[in-house]
Amino acid sequence: MKRLAIIGGTGIDELEGLQIIGSHALDTPYGAPSRAVQEGSLAGNQVFFLQRHGSPKAIPPHLINYRANLWALHSLGATDIVAINAVGGIAPDMGSGVLVIPDQVIDYTWGREHTIDDGSGSGQLQHIDFTEPYDRDLRQALIAQAQSAGIVFQDGAVHGVTQGPRLETAAEVRRMTQDGCDVVGMTGMPEAALAREMGLAYASLCMVVNPAAGLGDEPLTLEMMREALEREAAVVRDLLQRLVCADYCA
Repeated sequence: MKRLAIIGGTGIDELEGLQIIGSHALDTPYGAPSRAVQEGSLAGNQVFFLQRHGSPKAIPPHLINYRANLWALHSLGATDIVAINAVGGIAPDMGSGVLVIPDQVIDYTWGREHTIDDGSGSGQLQHIDFTEPYDRDLRQALIAQAQSAGIVFQDGAVHGVTQGPRLETAAEVRRMTQDGCDVVGMTGMPEAALAREMGLAYASLCMVVNPAAGLGDEPLTLEMMREALEREAAVVRDLLQRLVCADYCA
């Protein structure tokens, strides 16, 4: 039986419409997750929810315990993960307010724990196939629900993931443009790779909340990002409810 977990990013501290029936404060082989995992009912169906940055505290992207987060969701029985990411737009068609379902990723992060393969297991290295970093079936399920609801979105994009917590320089964004990145964020990796190692289907919903550095007419501000987040969060919640009703019925 498929069970969905949702990882909330910036602007998604709680999952609207989720009727909480339990809270799981777990310990894992990798330490504690960002916060307790909420278990609830969304449109009558079981869903797990975890805020990756914690709440009310705010864990910066480079210090998130991604391994513990994914392990906790896996141990509770989640099979599928939809991750919500706030990103900056690089490609011309990735303006503020655009919802993106990426299909590729380029990892620019460093120093993060990128694997659960620490050599203490079977003794065989775990070389996962990461040709398609996002699960094809889960992506298509999101796409189908967005299309049926008339939600405007971009199907496919290269998600560049930087270290943070600072935003990028204009020169770094130019390099990412040359590399083929369409959007830039700070939390998409190693989350996607860890999910693959643990056998979890994983897809991302990216909310473009600002133009990347050097591509807009105004300085980047938190106020600008918050306004876009508030608008897009409502669309994301609607899409997730539709996905749960269609694909994760009890």
